[in-house]
Amino acid sequence: MWESRKARSYHVRNHMKHGKNYRGVAEKLDIKKEYAPEEAIAFIKEHKLTKFDESVEVHVRLGINAKKTDEMVRATVVLPYGTGRMQKVAVVTSTKEKEAEEADADIIGGEELIADIKNGKVVAGQAFSVLLATPEMMPKLAVIAKILGPKGMMPSPKTETVTPKIKEAVEMLKKGKKISFKNDDSANVHQVIGKASFKAEELLENYQTFREALLKSKSDNSKGKFIKSIVFCSTMGPSLRVQL
Repeated sequence: MWESRKARSYHVRNHMKHGKNYRGVAEKLDIKKEYAPEEAIAFIKEHKLTKFDESVEVHVRLGINAKKTDEMVRATVVLPYGTGRMQKVAVVTSTKEKEAEEADADIIGGEELIADIKNGKVVAGQAFSVLLATPEMMPKLAVIAKILGPKGMMPSPKTETVTPKIKEAVEMLKKGKKISFKNDDSANVHQVIGKASFKAEELLENYQTFREALLKSKSDNSKGKFIKSIVFCSTMGPSLRVQL
C-alpha cells in the first residue's frame, strides 16, 4: 500500500509541472497498467495535445551494460511506413555522384566535402542528419571520425551507411523509411515510429518491425533479460507503459 501511495503521489507531483491539457490527458491514464501496443497507439491518437502532427515515440530500457562495447546495440531497420520525418542526406563518394544526384541527396562530394566537414564549413547534424559513404572513401573519413563519432554519424557497414548502393540508400533515407538506432549511455533506445496522423495499423506494423530488429540486435555477450521496459508517448504527451 505504501508503494502504491508513493507512486501515486509522484505521479501527481510530476504531472502538476505540465499544462492543463497535458494533465487532463494524464489523468485518463491507468498508471498501474501495462497497455497492449494497440491500446497505447489508440490512446495517443485519441488524445493529441497540439495542432501540429506529433511524432509517436518508443523508448526502450535495455538490460545491457552500456559501458561495455561488446554489449552495445546498434543496427538499422526499414520501417514499412516510414517515420514521417524527412532526413537531410549527405553522400561522400568518388564513384557514385550520378546516383546520389538522381536520388536527390542534399549534399554530394568527395575529399572536398570531407575537408569542409573537418574545418566546419559543413556542420554535421545541421547541414545533414545522415552521412553515406561508398567503400573507397572509408579510409579518407578517418580525419573526421572524432567529429562524426560522438554524434553517432560515422558511416559504418553495420548501419549500412557504407554502401555501393547509393541511390537505393538515399531514397530510403529521404522517405524516412530506413532508420538507424543505438543505445544511449543509460542503456536506453529511443525511436520515432511515425506520426499521430498515421493509421493505427501503420504505427503498429512500424513498431513490430522495429521491435523485431531490436531483438535481433542483441549481442551474444549480453546476458539476462534484454528488454526491461517499453514506453510509448507522443512528442508532447504523457508516457504509457507497454506490455513486453
